[in-house]
Amino acid sequence: MFTDITALDALLRGTLLAFIGLSWVVICVRVIGLRAFSKMTSFDFVTTIAIGSLLAGCVQATSWSTMLQAMIAITALLGIQYTLSRNRANHDDFEALIDNTPTLLMRDGEFLESALRRTRTSRGDIIAKLRAANVLQLGDVRAVVLEVTGDISVLHGETLESVLLEGVETGA
Repeated sequence: MFTDITALDALLRGTLLAFIGLSWVVICVRVIGLRAFSKMTSFDFVTTIAIGSLLAGCVQATSWSTMLQAMIAITALLGIQYTLSRNRANHDDFEALIDNTPTLLMRDGEFLESALRRTRTSRGDIIAKLRAANVLQLGDVRAVVLEVTGDISVLHGETLESVLLEGVETGA
């Protein structure tokens, strides 16, 4: 306890713990790299949410040991994420094991109905993405891909280099 005045104690404790917790996350991210908060994979996304929850627990801690436990958990999660991302980058088999596969949803202006059903994506979702990508004619769309992050990429124009579809599940 910082003081006998409850409101002042809560204010001081919350401020100090927020500063310590946030500083710790910044230090960890500086050591591990900005990839820590990317959303390149589903694991990255879940890790980001978990760290936010742990940081909240750190700020609300009622004892130093509780705060330390949250800080250790943040460090462990970021360490696991770092290890997984290194293994993903260096081993294609490992990447295939833990990552989703990007999926082709539309090709050369044609919807791929089986891929839409398999990924539970509606035509309306695709059409909204086409509008956002300033597509004026379906015939201009070379490919629409559901990425491993859940984002939808729209590739349009006159031609499409095959390298842009490497690793994409075509359903063929």
